Amino acid sequence: HTVVWMEGMSTLEDVIEGKDYSFPVEEEAVLEYWKETNAFKEQLRRSEGRPEYVFYDGPPFATGLPHYGHILAGTIKDVVTRFACSTGHHVTRRFGWDCHGLPVEYEIDKKLGIKGKDHVFQFGIDKYNEECRSIVMRYSKEWEKTVKRTGRWIDFENDYKTLDRNFMESVWWVFQELWQKNLVYKGFKVMPYSTACNTPLSNFEAGLDYRDVSDPAVMISFPIIGCSLGASLVAWTTTPWTLPSNLALCVNPDFAYVYARGPEGNVFVVAEARLSEVPGAVNKRKGGSQGSLADGWEVVKTVLGKDLEGLRYKPMFTFFEEDKKDTAFKVCCDAYVSDESGTGVVHQAPAYGEDDYRVCIANGVVKKGDDLPDPVDANGCFCHPVTEPFRGKHVKDADKDLIASIKNMGRMIDNSRIVHSYPYCWRSHTPLIYKAVASYFVKVEDIKTQLLANNKQTRWVPSYVQEKRFHNWLENAHDWAISRNRYWGTPIPVWCSEDGEEVRVFGSIDELESATGKKLSDIHRHFIDHLEVPSRRGSEFPPLRRVEDVFDCWFESGAMPYAQQHYPFENKEHFESKIFPANFIAEGLDQTRGWFYTLMVLSTALFDRPAFQNLVCNGLVLAADGKKMSKSLKNYPDPNEILDQYGADALRLYLINSPVVRAEPLRFKEEGVFAVLKDLFLPWYNAYRFLVQNVKRVELDTGQAFNLFSAHRGSKNVLDRWIASATASLVLFVRDEMDNYRLYTVVPRLVSFIGQLTNVYVRYNRSRLKGKNGTEDTLHALTALYDVLLTLCKTMAPFTPFFVEKMYQNLRRCLPDGGETEPSVHFCAFPEPSLDALDCRVETSVGRMQGIIEIGRQIRERNNKALKTPLKRIIVVHPDGLEVLPFQICV
Repeated sequence: HTVVWMEGMSTLEDVIEGKDYSFPVEEEAVLEYWKETNAFKEQLRRSEGRPEYVFYDGPPFATGLPHYGHILAGTIKDVVTRFACSTGHHVTRRFGWDCHGLPVEYEIDKKLGIKGKDHVFQFGIDKYNEECRSIVMRYSKEWEKTVKRTGRWIDFENDYKTLDRNFMESVWWVFQELWQKNLVYKGFKVMPYSTACNTPLSNFEAGLDYRDVSDPAVMISFPIIGCSLGASLVAWTTTPWTLPSNLALCVNPDFAYVYARGPEGNVFVVAEARLSEVPGAVNKRKGGSQGSLADGWEVVKTVLGKDLEGLRYKPMFTFFEEDKKDTAFKVCCDAYVSDESGTGVVHQAPAYGEDDYRVCIANGVVKKGDDLPDPVDANGCFCHPVTEPFRGKHVKDADKDLIASIKNMGRMIDNSRIVHSYPYCWRSHTPLIYKAVASYFVKVEDIKTQLLANNKQTRWVPSYVQEKRFHNWLENAHDWAISRNRYWGTPIPVWCSEDGEEVRVFGSIDELESATGKKLSDIHRHFIDHLEVPSRRGSEFPPLRRVEDVFDCWFESGAMPYAQQHYPFENKEHFESKIFPANFIAEGLDQTRGWFYTLMVLSTALFDRPAFQNLVCNGLVLAADGKKMSKSLKNYPDPNEILDQYGADALRLYLINSPVVRAEPLRFKEEGVFAVLKDLFLPWYNAYRFLVQNVKRVELDTGQAFNLFSAHRGSKNVLDRWIASATASLVLFVRDEMDNYRLYTVVPRLVSFIGQLTNVYVRYNRSRLKGKNGTEDTLHALTALYDVLLTLCKTMAPFTPFFVEKMYQNLRRCLPDGGETEPSVHFCAFPEPSLDALDCRVETSVGRMQGIIEIGRQIRERNNKALKTPLKRIIVVHPDGLEVLPFQICV
């Protein structure tokens, strides 16, 4: 091998001092180089024909700007996919966009002042949806700029969007497949409901934002009809707004209940274990434990809950008394009633509680399929038959008026407040209510066994998220509500007759075009809602019309493995044989009940396989004070400012070298990013600069080019052998850890290695590298250092893509043909460790030497001895004896 060299010129370009080196500026230069050389596409071209490493990108919304959570997840994805490419794979990386659903509609509602369904219809669904379409890619350019600035290589040109016609058609196919497998039904279910967004939420959406809130906690009486004691059942609730819809009371059949008479002659019926909750009934002991009955109180009789079953009581409000007098306003029994809070008597409003609905159905209070007493409109406001002063008020705002009304009736036993954890809408940040709604459901409970089995086929990092959090979620999963009574989304492809007797489900655009005789360029609601499908029962029957619902956007994102490929309409064989399931996905911990869940449910329902093999789950990035990052509070630095001040590589390593990659929270601190720059990158750069300086010097002294392939290998020097062995060990370690997706172990090992390189190898070899022992020995040392730095560039390329590219562009000048065969470090294969260089004995010896140095420094500190003060002698005691190293150590 020869290296072209001209007198007066150096093989390596000169480099500036570390204090003058601007990492952000140099990163911008690297970005420009990648752009000029089309580096990402070139990497894909060079890797064509290799085994495919399949990566699915979870789609974010482009209605907001990227934050540290996005940068973290994007960094993890980039590290893993770059590594896969460097280890012999072709890796297609397509960016995805979530374009439908509440986040988009909510922005338009704010813009247009939309307050509810009537406003949308007045404005026109066509105009409303086109307004939504106009903003879905609002910040796409900002996203692309930030993603590229962080060094992530991903295809924005060939991206997928959930609003694309082909994507939506595949979603239709998924739904039709589930329908044909009898895994979909339309049901009536009490669900978390956002009054601000006028839509139900799935259980996992409801779990995204819980807050501690103060709510009323009222204890009210329900006089028992025909009771000789004149007793009243006493119920407790934190939702007074549900009392106008009360239809029953529920007790536990196995609990003891007491009839307790107070000083004023009132008799109250409560669970014996909860009598102390009735104000003044029981003396309180120190520590809050229950004592004896208070003066003037007595227990008239004690019964079991089952003995109360069937008792009738006087309704609190009369709004539904006439309609429900024959079946309602009675006591029911069910074991769900607890004695851990309240009074052991639970009021039942079947339209607003899952257990309430179940109990009332089981006891004939209401019939399945019948309309429920639900005087709350889509906006969460009371409506007919509820009267003034409650009608027209939001239910939460009406609590005060309801409490005042109950007091006026003389039926208020206690009125207090309670602080408890309560679900909020993750989009509008308003309190949710629970409300009975009609929805299409996927029968998750029917495939629970397969879900649990498929979960075991995957590997999660960290594993406890899979084995505990996700397993428990699957084990307790309920049927999944997949429809929303909204506008901007993929329409549910169901056409029904007016009498509900005839239903047709379409799984493709061709099927719908054939049934309607219309050509469709778009399948959003305003393009297909008007289409009628002739009845198969004959012309005398009215045509079928589409149901109003659209798919929940979580259903669309869960269908992305198929929809991004327009499967099964295109790429069928390629999809089934090569790109399903994914080798790798990664997102935040919050997706345990979101995207990870929907991917698993749909792939299990369709193919009885998991949609992915490996998953890296990151934790949440919090502000420095441990609070959630908030734009309004401005409690975190702008990501672009961090990138401009410290560079992307420092931010990437800071995020990866933190608890957040083990699904734990990270308190983001700007000084942490600076510490990475100071403690890792600057020493690394200085070692590289020291090499360049001395290569240039030796070339000038000898008049010959620095030639890696001359006879300057196989050095006998113990430090040369040690650094070669340590480098091989590092490569082996990184390869093994990355093969197992343990990104968080790599950076600490790298920091340690850089410390060894600069503080041991360069420090103790400084005179050799400067030529003290002659040219031959200098070239041995320079070759060893060059090999280390080049190997380090290739090893760390997935992690610090900018810095290693900058170094590699200079180092490759010493390679045959100037490295033109591999003009970017990101085209290079991950280095194969030199097994011949591995020398455990030498590594152990140097490790002991470093230990001695550290202990010596600690002893000096304890004895106030300056480092520069010479010692006459040092005695080292070691149980195995100590190999004497052939160089001086300074302690």
